[in-house]
Amino acid sequence: MSDVMYLWKETAPYSEFSPEQAQPSLTPFPVSGSKGAVVVIPGGAYCMKADHEGAPIARMLNDAGISAYVLDYRVRPCHKLAPLADANRAIRLVRSLGYEKVAILGFSAGGNLCCNAATHYDLGNPDSDDPIERCSSRPDGFIPCYAVVSMISYTHKGSVQNLLGDEQNKDSELRYFSGELNVTDDTPTAFIWHTAADGSVPVENSLALAKALSDHRVPFELHVFPKGAHGLGLAEGNPSVRQWAKLLQNWLVLGGYAQ
Repeated sequence: MSDVMYLWKETAPYSEFSPEQAQPSLTPFPVSGSKGAVVVIPGGAYCMKADHEGAPIARMLNDAGISAYVLDYRVRPCHKLAPLADANRAIRLVRSLGYEKVAILGFSAGGNLCCNAATHYDLGNPDSDDPIERCSSRPDGFIPCYAVVSMISYTHKGSVQNLLGDEQNKDSELRYFSGELNVTDDTPTAFIWHTAADGSVPVENSLALAKALSDHRVPFELHVFPKGAHGLGLAEGNPSVRQWAKLLQNWLVLGGYAQ
């Protein structure tokens, strides 16, 4: 593991709304020769970032010969667009390192950010003076893990409140940050997992995303495990759910991300 990589050489956009937070950054976990990389987004209801959903996930990906970069993104208090700006920039930055493919993975509220990055992106600005901004922010794949996909139906109210604040009841904002409502035919392929027993973020979030992807004929892999609480991470204490990591490794290897 190397030192952190700041997303912007100068001050990040929207920094005035988060004056006491560190500049957004990536912690790299590179694997020599890997063809692809995954940006990892820990969850935390947009008010913190869970350690067990960061570095341990990156090391699991490394075990499959895949590079990983853990995103330290901005959370409350922040501008509503700051986390998405961080995720978009992270994809551009990792892509600028020369990887053939870049995926994005997120847990819980980080899964909401993962879905937003997969549905709100651009192909880069070829005229920009910043070479990183010339790179596409469209991920090649996205991996929402027990994600807060929707901010309207079966949502996690704390995540909605922390991200949107006074605009938490504004329909246009709720729709913009609800991944299932923004899927298009060009949305990247997905690997989705959840537990049916999740009492914090209902499995209906992942089911709605899968249906939206199916409606647009976007390929996806979906795993719903019958038991298990929210926030399991690698789920090392749950033999049934911990299969997700191996299933994901296989999906990424077959997708051309490994060495």
